[in-house]
Amino acid sequence: MLRLTELWIYPIKSLAGISLPAADLTDRGLRYDRRWMLVDAAGGFLTQREYPEMALLQVTLTADGLQISHRTKSVEPLIVSFTPRDGQPLATAVFGSPVDVQYVDDQADRWFSQVLNTPVRLVYQPEDSHRGVDPAYAHRGEINSLADGYPFLLVGQSSLDGLNGYLKQPVPMNRFRPNFVFAGATAFDEDEWNTFRVGNVPFRAVKPCARCPIPGIDQATGQRSPEVLRVLNDHRKQGHKVFFGQNLLADSTTGHLHVGDEIEVISRRETA
Repeated sequence: MLRLTELWIYPIKSLAGISLPAADLTDRGLRYDRRWMLVDAAGGFLTQREYPEMALLQVTLTADGLQISHRTKSVEPLIVSFTPRDGQPLATAVFGSPVDVQYVDDQADRWFSQVLNTPVRLVYQPEDSHRGVDPAYAHRGEINSLADGYPFLLVGQSSLDGLNGYLKQPVPMNRFRPNFVFAGATAFDEDEWNTFRVGNVPFRAVKPCARCPIPGIDQATGQRSPEVLRVLNDHRKQGHKVFFGQNLLADSTTGHLHVGDEIEVISRRETA
């Protein structure tokens, strides 16, 4: 039997994730998932690709907003309200996909600039900012948060176990930043999924997830470890890209998911 074993959100793009026992679905992903991100002076977004120390910034949900702390530096935690105080608009893009965001406040800008030792600003994607997913894969005009390309990412625990079999030092799932982790299938079984349900919520696997250098960053230390990227390149390469996990779209804009939910695969992709 297939079961959902982990649920993750990443409220601020490329910062540490939050493991949840349950999560609500929205029209652009899990609630609070990647609705904030850091931008530079030119409005370009920051990720661990260029600033691996972002992995050390831990985010916690509170009743009124986010609390951000640094795992190793002695700095006072930052509190970010769910409602931005500034609200000044900014037109930016995530990998060429345009998106309208709002600046949050000067206090957040100063805090992040200090801990990352570079001038940055925190922005938020408001409810009226509708960033569409790639129309080549959309089924009903789905929208996205500030995630790279799609609202959800799914990885099987057996797939990570299979990858770890090639590594001298096994790595945890957080290297791959999934929203959903499941157990009960063989390694890379999710590569064949087409439509499926998690609990009562219907999903569609739209394309494999092409991996960037972030899986090569230790999320506990912020240090780069190239062995993971080498093994991915050796065992998960197709054409000029390496793939691990599946990008998803939901066939619903509402729903409630719980760790332990049963997963039912409805249809599979045709294979040659």
